[in-house]
Amino acid sequence: MLLAGALFALFMMGFWLYCLTDAILTPAPEFRGLSKPAWIAIIAVTFIGGALAWLMVRQSARRSSGPVTSVPRWDLDEPDAVVRHLIDWAWVTGPQAAPKGPDDDPEFLSALDRAIEGNSADGGDA
Repeated sequence: MLLAGALFALFMMGFWLYCLTDAILTPAPEFRGLSKPAWIAIIAVTFIGGALAWLMVRQSARRSSGPVTSVPRWDLDEPDAVVRHLIDWAWVTGPQAAPKGPDDDPEFLSALDRAIEGNSADGGDA
C-alpha cells in the first residue's frame, strides 16, 4: 500500500512538473485567458488543480488554432502551374532522382584520397 502511494505521488509530481515546464516554455502570445506569469503562479501554487486547468486550457488552445504555416494555394486559372507542379513532383519521386551519396561523387572521393594520402605522409597512420 505504501509503494502504491509513493508511485502515485511520483506520478503526480511528474505530471505537475510537465505542466509547469510546458507553461514556462510556451511563448507568451499563445496564452489564453490569463497572462504567462499568472498561469505559472496558478500551476505552482495550486499544484495538481492548476496543472489540470493548464492542461485543459492548453489542449483546447492547440485544437482551436489553425495551421501554423499557410499552405500555398494553386492558381487553378493557370493550369500550367498545376502541370508544372506535377511534373516536378514526378521528377523528384522518379528513379532518376535517387539520392546521390558521397561515395558516388568523384570530387568527394578525390578529396578523400588526398586527405588519406596527407595523413599517411604525416605519419598519422594508426
